[in-house]
Amino acid sequence: MAHDILFFLAADDEAAAGTRLRGPGATFESVSCRFIDPDTAIAEWDMYFEEPSAEAPSSERLYAWRPWPEWVVPPLNDGVEVIALPKRLTLALADASPTELEELADCWTARLRSEDGDEMTDDDLRAVLQGIARLAVSAVHAGGSLYSWNF
Repeated sequence: MAHDILFFLAADDEAAAGTRLRGPGATFESVSCRFIDPDTAIAEWDMYFEEPSAEAPSSERLYAWRPWPEWVVPPLNDGVEVIALPKRLTLALADASPTELEELADCWTARLRSEDGDEMTDDDLRAVLQGIARLAVSAVHAGGSLYSWNF
């Protein structure tokens, strides 16, 4: 499981790849979260907007989801990953209503709690999703993309 995750807005894949060694830092607008697997979270969010459901997906269904998030920079031995959020997910997050974000946060929290129990992140996942949705709005208006950087 990843530890420190920053979801951030960058102009393009090249700019996002440039964050690999030091992270997005203050240069990029970002939202932080701890102790989640960003690949799985991104796939779960994408699934929610493509096939809306008030129920958290089963692990089997989630891991069968395609397309799976793509690396901008493949992970090396240091454990750092930079992952691009799908464009359709960025658009969906930018257009999401407060009710949709709340329902998604509830599903995401339920799935993490069932899988991770007491090891679940102590971050407010609703606030994390709201922050990422704000980044998505900025990305859509600026013509950029959303990424996750995790270590």
